[in-house]
Amino acid sequence: MTKRRGFMDRGENMVRAFSWCLVLTLAIVFSVYPIASRELTFLAGPVLLVLGLAPLAVLKINNESLTSVGADIAFGAFDTGFMTIATLVGATFAGILGAVIGAGAGDAITDAWAGLIEGKVASWLRKRGIDEARRPFKTSMGKMSGCLLGAGVTVSFASIIGIF
Repeated sequence: MTKRRGFMDRGENMVRAFSWCLVLTLAIVFSVYPIASRELTFLAGPVLLVLGLAPLAVLKINNESLTSVGADIAFGAFDTGFMTIATLVGATFAGILGAVIGAGAGDAITDAWAGLIEGKVASWLRKRGIDEARRPFKTSMGKMSGCLLGAGVTVSFASIIGIF
């Protein structure tokens, strides 16, 4: 009789996953805070883009396949990229409260649309024989990467067109 391991199936090391999430969270906070707190807004987009590569590097360090997180990256990039637009629009028209409402409502809307895209990418990967099964570590790194890349592209574009 095989013993079930619950959420730890497939040998997922949650301590490793938690540790990497914590390390990357601290790296993001300590990288983004100085930009937001000073007149360095022109660096925000490029820094977010570079930070978006960090979770992918973590996956490679841990010998994980980058191909298998394609659906997670697509979800994160679409979700956060468009949520950032909603936040910028809200902030432009209604200040801090507008940004909060834009982020909240934008997140709900973009989660739904990004879920459609994530599902489509996952189906596309499965049809090509790529294992894209969701596992905590890979999913968290893929979504973190996609979110940072999506925000980085949006913020870079907003900076280029002079929104801030």
